Amino acid sequence: MKGPSIVVKGARAHNLKDVDIELPKNKLIVMTGLSGSGKSSLAFDTIYAEGQRRYVESLSAYARQFLGQMDKPDVDTIEGLSPAISIDQKTTSKNPRSTVATVTEIYDYIRLLYARIGKAYCPHHGIEIESQTVQQMVDRILELEERTKIQILAPVISHRKGSHEKLIEDISKKGYVRLRVDGEIVDVNEVPELDKNKNHTIEVVIDRLVVKSGIETRLADSIETGLELAEGNITVDVIGGEDLKFSENHACPICGFSIGELEPRMFSFNSPFGACPTCDGLGQRLTVDLDLVIPDQNKTLNEGAIEPWEPTSSDFYPTLLKRVCEVYKINMDKPYKKLTDRQKDILMNGSGDKEIEFSFHSRNGGTRRRKMKFEGVLPNIDRRYHESPSEYTREVMSKYMTELPCETCHGKRLSKEALSVYVGGLNIGEVVEYSIGNALKYYENIELSEQDKTIANQILKEICSRLSFLNNVGLEYLTLNRASGTLSGGEAQRIRLATQIGSRLTGVLYVLDEPSIGLHQRDNDRLISTLKEMRDLGNTLIVVEHDDDTMRAADYLVDIGPGAGDHGGEIVSAGTPTKVMKDKNSLTGQYLSGKKRIDVPEHRRKVTDRKISIKGARSNNLKDVDVDIPLSVMSVVTGVSGSGKSSLVNEVLYKSLAQKINKSKVKPGSYDSIGGIDQLDKIIDIDQSPIGRTPRSNPATYTGVFDNIRDVFAQTNEAKIRGYQKGRFSFNVKGGRCEACKGDGIIKIEMHFLPDVYVPCEVCDGKRYNRETLEVTYKGKNIADVLDMTVEEAAYFFENIPKIHRKLQTLVDVGLGYITLGQQATTLSGGEAQRVKLASELYKRSTGRSIYILDEPTTGLHVDDISRLLKVLNRLVENGDTVVIIEHNLDVIKTADHIIDLGPEGGEGGGTIVATGTPEEIANVEESYTGNYLKTVLERDKVE
Repeated sequence: MKGPSIVVKGARAHNLKDVDIELPKNKLIVMTGLSGSGKSSLAFDTIYAEGQRRYVESLSAYARQFLGQMDKPDVDTIEGLSPAISIDQKTTSKNPRSTVATVTEIYDYIRLLYARIGKAYCPHHGIEIESQTVQQMVDRILELEERTKIQILAPVISHRKGSHEKLIEDISKKGYVRLRVDGEIVDVNEVPELDKNKNHTIEVVIDRLVVKSGIETRLADSIETGLELAEGNITVDVIGGEDLKFSENHACPICGFSIGELEPRMFSFNSPFGACPTCDGLGQRLTVDLDLVIPDQNKTLNEGAIEPWEPTSSDFYPTLLKRVCEVYKINMDKPYKKLTDRQKDILMNGSGDKEIEFSFHSRNGGTRRRKMKFEGVLPNIDRRYHESPSEYTREVMSKYMTELPCETCHGKRLSKEALSVYVGGLNIGEVVEYSIGNALKYYENIELSEQDKTIANQILKEICSRLSFLNNVGLEYLTLNRASGTLSGGEAQRIRLATQIGSRLTGVLYVLDEPSIGLHQRDNDRLISTLKEMRDLGNTLIVVEHDDDTMRAADYLVDIGPGAGDHGGEIVSAGTPTKVMKDKNSLTGQYLSGKKRIDVPEHRRKVTDRKISIKGARSNNLKDVDVDIPLSVMSVVTGVSGSGKSSLVNEVLYKSLAQKINKSKVKPGSYDSIGGIDQLDKIIDIDQSPIGRTPRSNPATYTGVFDNIRDVFAQTNEAKIRGYQKGRFSFNVKGGRCEACKGDGIIKIEMHFLPDVYVPCEVCDGKRYNRETLEVTYKGKNIADVLDMTVEEAAYFFENIPKIHRKLQTLVDVGLGYITLGQQATTLSGGEAQRVKLASELYKRSTGRSIYILDEPTTGLHVDDISRLLKVLNRLVENGDTVVIIEHNLDVIKTADHIIDLGPEGGEGGGTIVATGTPEEIANVEESYTGNYLKTVLERDKVE
């Protein structure tokens, strides 16, 4: 190969079969192949892992102890490797304080902008806050009630780390005798030792006075002394009232509202200086939700309408409720919704100051009487949540509470002072409500004075540069204040991608995992341009991808296969996309060249009158959407990123159906009504979350086939002779499992300053079971042998046992014949986990009254896998069930019976129905971006 290259020899991670490959450096390389073929094993577990390991090895021993030692990948040699950065689909921080603006560091620059050129306005009078004179400060203090005791304090240290011994010594030398340290008044010579790792506030007591006439001169002198000592700031400690803060810099001349010097931390909701004091900068408060307390208002009080007060082991609350109803003549056999507003108010909010006499049964069988106010159901739940020392009680009470915007900052997270500062007519709380696209327009066209322009020029450049990178990767619809934890894997990955472009690194190896996930075709071109821009900076990009356009744009395409699992792990074809397309052995090449394809169905199922009707959906950016979802067909919900697909399907449709059918506690997005629910009896959300979070969970246990297999072993003659029951063959309970490893098959050895090492259990040799259990065989195989079989092998092995064979065959049908029955759930990819869930639904007897919801099921799937997935989904619909899919993949969209296209744009520009109908009908709607791309595909892939 001409030019520099990365040479991999003898890669054997997972299913790779001694792979040798040479990859060109400073190029865009795309790795593709069937799900489970070994793409990620080569890209992430071999090339990236070795690049990362070598970087860590180059650090000092001191630094390495914090990073941990990385295992060497199973590979002979890799030459020509650069420092590696992985940009994968793991969602960003779940911390509620993390937002799009903070993870991209844009918020740091916005805070700096407000601190440097912000103008403060009084929130009460709208007047610009300017510097206060000593006379204005005196006048404001004299407005306090006569005889009020006050202390004039000089804040010399404001919430800063350190022991501050030298400063306290200097203050003592100046003759001051008292300080207020962290809110406590202490003698200057008796200040306790301060923890240098904690923040402290130290204020010097300048003077102590009583407000009365004739103190003006003394007060003015004390204020001047304090201002000089604390660089223009003083605090007046009003005994029995709130502190007053004054500054030579800023204050309202009417009400005295004042703000200290503007600094970046004042605009941070993660700092005590800027955070809203009510919600501590979270913007949300956990509040008792009436809809969760009384989920069914048709129930009577006797029927348990008030769910948290239903009779349990204690009859305390039912007794309380019964007595309140007696006193206020509330009929306990009347549906809750038919009670008067006054009766509902008493039950929910209490009896006010009125005391009621209650009788309670004591444990010894007697009766005790107690006169007390009735606090009400809602305050009771709130109190028990906030005051109970019991973790269990708090957990139970939290089920009846919902996050609502904070009533003080209205969800803006910041203090009143921070929200009083404006730049370009907006405060910082209003700016972060903008989408990335709108924020970019705002900052590019912001009107500032010449002086402010000079100060802010460099800051604005940084803000606009970062915003435009995010815009270019198709994220213009995300708002800056969007919580990081709510981002999809694809969105989180593209944010990291934009951040990397902003860093302008060169000579780096980037490894990306399907960056096109969640992107509409319209935005894909911009993503590909971004990848090329990163390459042109002098970087090598390895992208694991199935997207047609990305594969065609590659400088070098690697097809791994030919099959999945044990049938994969080899390089089928490598070279330019044109070369791979000409290779007859390459499945990917055949699909790219059009020799193979997923055909457009000749006939589509007819949409009937059976439907779910949603009226007035308003979740997130949905704008009073009315839509019908037809039953017993396959519907696909499409639209550009951020158009409202997930809001409609996941937030409104799924959560409302789950609430009504499954009696789920989830709160759906806002809507007026949903009709047609009586035609359904089951709703299943088949997502890509893991099928189990521990290594003990595996495909055999999840699908239930392991129960049947254990039955077979328990029925063998040997098991009967020994008296072994079904439980003997479980690795989760004592009896048949190996007790040395507790049925794990591996033992963890903790290493100090080194990563924990897992070694096969020496007693059972990694088989999980004890010797006696393994002596029981069926057709020459013991239970451990069966768990080591691939699904394909097991389906053949149990072909004469219909109950087992049927379940295993469905796993084969969804393309998972290559995984082993005992494979740890934690090692399955998202796409594999989703297909295990699909398979476990397929073998259940269908009632024709189920609705399946799938959110981007093609994630991680090759075109050939998608073809197989579509066959499975069509089988569900053939049984009379309903399938609703959120999808961007045109192969799925073109095979749908019905399409609901949302848009036209993302974010604020979306949230409406652009078109509904068959793919052919959508293709003729000019306003539909989906329709425009669909038109080309339908013409290309028609069955001839």
